[in-house]
Amino acid sequence: MNLKQLSEQLGLSQTTVSRALNGYPEVSEKTRERVRQAALAFNYKPNTRARSLATGRAMAIGHVIPVSTQQEMVNPIFGDFVTGAGEIYSQHGYDMMLSLVPDRDEESFYRDLKIKGNVDGIVVHSPSMDDPRIALLNELGLPYVVHGRASSVTLPYSWVDVANASAFEEMTGHLAGLGHRRIALINGIETLDFAHRRRRGFLHALRDAGLEADDDLMVSSDMTESFGFNETRRMLALPNPPTAFAVASLITALGVRRAIEQAGLTVGRDVSVATFDDDLSYLRNGTEDAPVFSGVRSSVREAGRRVGAILLSRISNPTALPASEMIPFRLVTGTTSGPAPS
Repeated sequence: MNLKQLSEQLGLSQTTVSRALNGYPEVSEKTRERVRQAALAFNYKPNTRARSLATGRAMAIGHVIPVSTQQEMVNPIFGDFVTGAGEIYSQHGYDMMLSLVPDRDEESFYRDLKIKGNVDGIVVHSPSMDDPRIALLNELGLPYVVHGRASSVTLPYSWVDVANASAFEEMTGHLAGLGHRRIALINGIETLDFAHRRRRGFLHALRDAGLEADDDLMVSSDMTESFGFNETRRMLALPNPPTAFAVASLITALGVRRAIEQAGLTVGRDVSVATFDDDLSYLRNGTEDAPVFSGVRSSVREAGRRVGAILLSRISNPTALPASEMIPFRLVTGTTSGPAPS
């Protein structure tokens, strides 16, 4: 089915249908949804090249990954995020462009993207506390959305995030409420904003429980399974080891569990573990009704969908005020947390 035939089916002009499919703000939301549903029903696929010529857009979204964080591209968390974002892109006829760029070349790469018009918008991944990409993209006038936040940046920008500080405060409070007094933090890289916020929530929960933070029990690095294993093994060998671990990623928590079991201890009885669960499609934390790991759960795929939707809206209406959205989380209780051993 071509655009003319779809327009005739709907009783709308080709211009209106084209604008609805391209997300133009002058088309009402009701009409856009009606056109979208009809396009799905009739399996209408717009000609990307023709659409690009008609709109003056590249019909592509850029995801730029610095070499220093290239491990993110093989991380299942990143995979779930781009899958969610890709669902939104494909619904609106957009392609995705993934680029791995040396850190020293990142600024010039963004400038080239703007000059060449290769993409219509950018998703900013893994923001640091004072991320310089925000000021650069504002200067370039290239639409973008940040997956996360940059606490030290005062410029206005669009973002989608989860309440990391509140999540870790609630998760650590869960462990303290079970009587644990030696609680360890195994965190992501703390120059990244999400990990900074998670540490802040962890420390707040300790203070609320009347507990002292111990530097020997707080570590940060890339959130790998081996990192969790090595640091847990080190901490369990201390004269006064922790009885509980608050962990920043389910992947890292698998390493924590391996170290506990290798030490001849039982997870949930001798040592408790709670983790941030991104609700991954291909690395499930048990089932919906019976999670294995206790912790806080939030959907990174839904975060990808929301980033995609906000970015396409900004491309359609670049003068709109920045938008932000908080993805919800909830505490789940599995078999890995229990009362502190007496």
